[in-house]
Amino acid sequence: MATDFSESISELRTVLDNVKAVTDPDALKAKIAELSEQASAPDLWDDPDAAQGVTSALSHAQSDLARVTSMGERIDDLEALVEIADEEEPESAQELLAEAETDLLKIREDLSELEILTLLSGEFDEREAVVTIRSGAGGVDAADFAEMLMRMYLRWAERHGYPTQIMDTSYAEEAGLKSATFEVKAPYAYGTLSVEAGTHRLVRISPFDNQGRRQTSFAAVEVIPLIETNDEIDIPESELKVDVFRSSGPGGQSVNTTDSAVRMTHIPTGIVVSMQNEKSQIQNRAAALRVLQSRLLQLRHEQEEAQKKEMAGDIKAAWGDQMRSYVLQPYQMVKDLRTNHEDGNTSAVFDGAIDGFIDAGIRWRINMEQNPDAD
Repeated sequence: MATDFSESISELRTVLDNVKAVTDPDALKAKIAELSEQASAPDLWDDPDAAQGVTSALSHAQSDLARVTSMGERIDDLEALVEIADEEEPESAQELLAEAETDLLKIREDLSELEILTLLSGEFDEREAVVTIRSGAGGVDAADFAEMLMRMYLRWAERHGYPTQIMDTSYAEEAGLKSATFEVKAPYAYGTLSVEAGTHRLVRISPFDNQGRRQTSFAAVEVIPLIETNDEIDIPESELKVDVFRSSGPGGQSVNTTDSAVRMTHIPTGIVVSMQNEKSQIQNRAAALRVLQSRLLQLRHEQEEAQKKEMAGDIKAAWGDQMRSYVLQPYQMVKDLRTNHEDGNTSAVFDGAIDGFIDAGIRWRINMEQNPDAD
């Protein structure tokens, strides 16, 4: 038994060494020291925007270093536990080794997540995320599917302890959602969830069809990085059309007796953002502007990438229209059509157990970037 643990611990240390090679703990310590000095400056908050940038960067750097350092300590503790078990009587040793087995499985899971973070090196990957889900073809089933996806992502965030904030919900008449927008407030939320962007398909016996027929419906998931104060996305007032209306709940029920909801249209691009979940029109306007800026930032980034690909002669699309299928009838299976990752426990997936899909998607994307001609 100890030999098996020895091999497993050696594999963990190898993966951790690879993570350290990318994250560079010494460089992180130097960065933290520099940012800490800036954060302690007496005039730091004379410029609130700059101060927020410094404190945010410091928090992220400290979090990155803590993840790597604590992982090394956990592996050391596991090795010590196995060594103690080797010196104990058989009955006590069995209990300690069972505890070590549990620790080993958890360390493997957490180290895999840490390894994935080292692959997130895109320009905006460290950002928090704004997720929008829209129902597509399929009528009321599509609206219901959109609500199922929203719950799935909120449950995923809850599992990881990531704070979320629902910014806007537009309910369909019979059931489900026309669209919903929410923020995931955690470092690397954008880089992590960006692989979820695309068209999702649901196949099931429709609960809304009195003849019990099988229905295929679609929903679109959009993931954009949250705007930061130093991104320099200025929008002239002349480019904005702002409409106000009353917030509403499921089935069109009014939940607000004042015109506090805001619909903001960016005239040059036609991008529309609606916000209704804040208490005042001023708060909803500010939230809508922030999301609009985030979408314009993402649009600018996509245009730059498209121009680079065109200059390089590579116009092959990176993402298909349909990236994942959720089949509930005649069999049960969720399958990602890009990575071929699949899971037969559809209930668990809809309850937020999607880390396997996300990890596979990130590795697939990195492979596609490194080998653009690969199938």
